[in-house]
Amino acid sequence: MSTHSLPQTPATMRAFRVHRFGGPEALEADAVAVPTPGRGEVLVKVLASSVNPVDIKTREGHYPLIREDALPYTLGRDFAGVVARTGDGVAGWKPGQEVYAFIGQGPGAHAEYVIVDQTALARKPSTLDFRQACAVPLAALTAWQGLFEHGLLEAEERVLIHAGSGGVGHFAVQFAKLKGAKVWVTASGDGVEFVRSLGVDNVIDYGAQKFEDAVCDVDLVYDMVGGETQERSWNVLRKGGRLVSTLNEPSQVKAAGHGATALRYTAHPDGKTLARIGELIDDGAMRVVVSGQYAFGELPAALARVERGHVHGKIVVHTLD
Repeated sequence: MSTHSLPQTPATMRAFRVHRFGGPEALEADAVAVPTPGRGEVLVKVLASSVNPVDIKTREGHYPLIREDALPYTLGRDFAGVVARTGDGVAGWKPGQEVYAFIGQGPGAHAEYVIVDQTALARKPSTLDFRQACAVPLAALTAWQGLFEHGLLEAEERVLIHAGSGGVGHFAVQFAKLKGAKVWVTASGDGVEFVRSLGVDNVIDYGAQKFEDAVCDVDLVYDMVGGETQERSWNVLRKGGRLVSTLNEPSQVKAAGHGATALRYTAHPDGKTLARIGELIDDGAMRVVVSGQYAFGELPAALARVERGHVHGKIVVHTLD
């Protein structure tokens, strides 16, 4: 594993925190104390963090796992960086190691340092720089857990992935292909060619064609759109199939009518799976697409870019020159 020599950890750091729920004005750049790792925890110097739609939902107060009594709250769910210090009971991690992680619901990664549970950490893929690596953890784990832990996708099965050109989508598309599934993906505009560049032949331009006219008898629908798209997806799901959503809780009445399994889930940190994903990346089996890079202080602009939508791959912020 690559290591760095680190200067002494400072007493304070910069962090982007939400003091009240709202629009862009609710986000403030604060000077706060660098946290101390507790038992089983690791303090990491953040060199790059990725911007996710959940950052915007949290800022606006629309993410139910973060309540008003948790404010002020530091945004940012995943990062890449260097271990700065370890707490008691930590095994396998030491200062200077290059790591990345999805941190779950704790104080966030849009800060110069972050506390991480040791079980969430994984070695940074050696073939990626920090900007690329930070784009992986939340999106890739969300895709992996949705397809395999909840969707139970197997080789030769038919899967329809909605919104395949986004952060989670571009990983889901590649995981499904690697599994040997038969993959259909919805996208629009230049997202169609982007998804095709990931090795998918069956790309449905939802602006020009109804996906119901392009695919049927699907074993698994992986839904990252919700709403009407989710409702229409029942029409293509085979009897006994599965519908898994990152957004809306699917109708259990409609699921029963189709003899189907349907659920919504929230991704969880998992360092072991993240390490497996890193191995796939280092083996050249996966592409990581970063479509926009911003300096750390430009986080508000990065959030605005994600809020406008139609991002291919990921947007990241970094403290690197």
